[in-house]
Amino acid sequence: MSASDRPTLSAPDDDPWLWLEEIEGARALDFVERQNLMTLETFGGAAFERDRDLLAAIFDRSDNIPYVSRSDGLLYNLWKDANHPRGLWRRTTLAEFRKTDPSWETLLDIDKLAADEGEDWLLNWSSSLPGDAPQTILSLSRGGSDAVVLREFDLNTKSFVADGFTLPEAKGGATWVDANTLLLSSAYGGEGMATTSGYGRTVRLWRRGEPVDQARVVFETTPDRMSVFCDVDRTGETPRIWFLERIDFFNMSLWLGTEEGATVRFDLPSDVWTEVHRDWLAIKLRSPWTVAGVTHAADSVLGISLAGFLAGDRNFTVVFTPSPRRALQGWSWADGKLLLSILDELRPVFEICTPSPAGWSRETLRGLPEIGVVDVWRFDHHESESNGDLLANVQDPLTPPSLMLIERGVGSPVVLKQAPKTFNADGLVVTQHEAISIDGERIPYVQTGPAAETGDAPVYMSAYGGFGLAVKPQYNSSLGKLWLERGGTTVQANLRGGGEFGTRWHDAGRYAGKRLSHDDFAAVAADLVRRGVTTPKRIAAQGGSNGGILITNMLVRYPERFGALFCTIPLIDMRRYTKLLAGASWIAEYGDPDKPEEWEWLKTYSAYHNAKPGQAYPPILIATTRRDDRVHPGHARKMAAKLQAMGYEASFYEPAAGGHGYGKDNKERAGFQVLGFQFLKEKIGWRDGEG
Repeated sequence: MSASDRPTLSAPDDDPWLWLEEIEGARALDFVERQNLMTLETFGGAAFERDRDLLAAIFDRSDNIPYVSRSDGLLYNLWKDANHPRGLWRRTTLAEFRKTDPSWETLLDIDKLAADEGEDWLLNWSSSLPGDAPQTILSLSRGGSDAVVLREFDLNTKSFVADGFTLPEAKGGATWVDANTLLLSSAYGGEGMATTSGYGRTVRLWRRGEPVDQARVVFETTPDRMSVFCDVDRTGETPRIWFLERIDFFNMSLWLGTEEGATVRFDLPSDVWTEVHRDWLAIKLRSPWTVAGVTHAADSVLGISLAGFLAGDRNFTVVFTPSPRRALQGWSWADGKLLLSILDELRPVFEICTPSPAGWSRETLRGLPEIGVVDVWRFDHHESESNGDLLANVQDPLTPPSLMLIERGVGSPVVLKQAPKTFNADGLVVTQHEAISIDGERIPYVQTGPAAETGDAPVYMSAYGGFGLAVKPQYNSSLGKLWLERGGTTVQANLRGGGEFGTRWHDAGRYAGKRLSHDDFAAVAADLVRRGVTTPKRIAAQGGSNGGILITNMLVRYPERFGALFCTIPLIDMRRYTKLLAGASWIAEYGDPDKPEEWEWLKTYSAYHNAKPGQAYPPILIATTRRDDRVHPGHARKMAAKLQAMGYEASFYEPAAGGHGYGKDNKERAGFQVLGFQFLKEKIGWRDGEG
């Protein structure tokens, strides 16, 4: 390749690498094949194969937790191991599940299905009717892509239904109205059925035996909206159908209706979360809202009778009040009780709120750890079938997960399954710290590693910082076995743009603030050096998806703070991201590059345009997957090509499958991660065990 610094900030559309956006283009695939060969020749070999097989064996262990969801009293699980790399879809009873070695009933062998049909099938999700109805829609993905094929499956015969509901590959899904009727929210159907984001623009009423192109549209939005969705709510006296119009990632309109269409649009701010159960409506605000003469703070949770709301009542009860470092992370209804998942100074807290005509009562879920990572959710898949049972998952960076049952939401947690210890944690400690970012904000991070500091620790840093998602320091078998056990240190940072401290934290790292989120990560790297943990040349950093913007900005903005970088399934080119696959759906997080005033901030963190010759950039490995139909593989391809053309040490890797992830099975996932570890270790000059 001839040296080129294009595209540049002054000429952002002069892009000589556009041909790499042709996912299956012959020239692009030749580039990928040559790059893969070079990368595997350099960082593959015996050590790579040893660690890949070691990690895959951990992922394939028979005593890993089989996570389950209950439907009609039976527990469903998708299980993957070395003998079933694509998975077994199976079910059992709770009594059997409590045993050390449960007996399972296999419903579908995905590996056999893929072999029989000559397709790269993976099971994505399933949608069934409540109760003992056998009708189920299975969502089959080719190679892990978001686009899926829908096929009707009979749970009694354990086979696909001849002449049943079948829909060719497209993004979207379906929900059952009754045994012979679906509401279809899919982009399938040719021109006009997809939004510019690539998701379904319509909801269609699809009756058994009817060609899908004759299914009647009962709800729709305009192409510039993100998507539409519908759900059948069976928690009331009669079924209710909810229609959701996604305006963008954080704004929506909610409608109540019937299978014939929407009838009532809810008079609520567009940026609220909503949950309806029986005769109760709960909303979580994203911005302050004044209603009935009362101003409610952003991030508050409000509750009201649904019937009262529909009749015009706006006297909400405050169910949850946030504070600057106390924020709601999630919620769900279970048998008339609203479960709130809260982070309070990053400590997990769970509250159960029970509505009644006399008011809302509140109690704290007890018997769970107050530190570490704790997740709690409704046991039953169908909200209408819930008896109040909850599942909890408890872990920390050195303690493998425990799956617990909390009966009726009030019982003491009982351990159902305990994950195995997959690495030696002797001598390791977990500590919490805070770095001071460029504007004085405190940025939390969790450090795991040896108790004694050497000043030269091989450090693996990671973060996300986007879409209001909080990252938590979970037990990570990959890092534990291949980094911590061998003497290394890991660091996970909580950047602005995430949801750890609510909307203010997210908004501070959104739009123009995304650059500030990147400053946060650089501040953590500097704090590790200040505290005497390590030196810059020994810091390896990894980030994926939204974290790909982060890692490439460390490359071009803070190269002196890192020894090596691993950028996975990344978003990088902020000039064209809205034109690539699902990119338009993320405008609410980043901004619109077609608007000059928003390109002004987007260009400050479009690393593809900011990369220039003659800089002291650290080595970088950029990896994506060809079947990622969410973040276009062209981002990774083009960035690698441009860096290489300017003479930088940039490696590239792209397996054919995996979707927006690291592989379609455990061996592929292990290989993807180990390739990154091998690269990072070599480039920071670390030999296993010397840490």
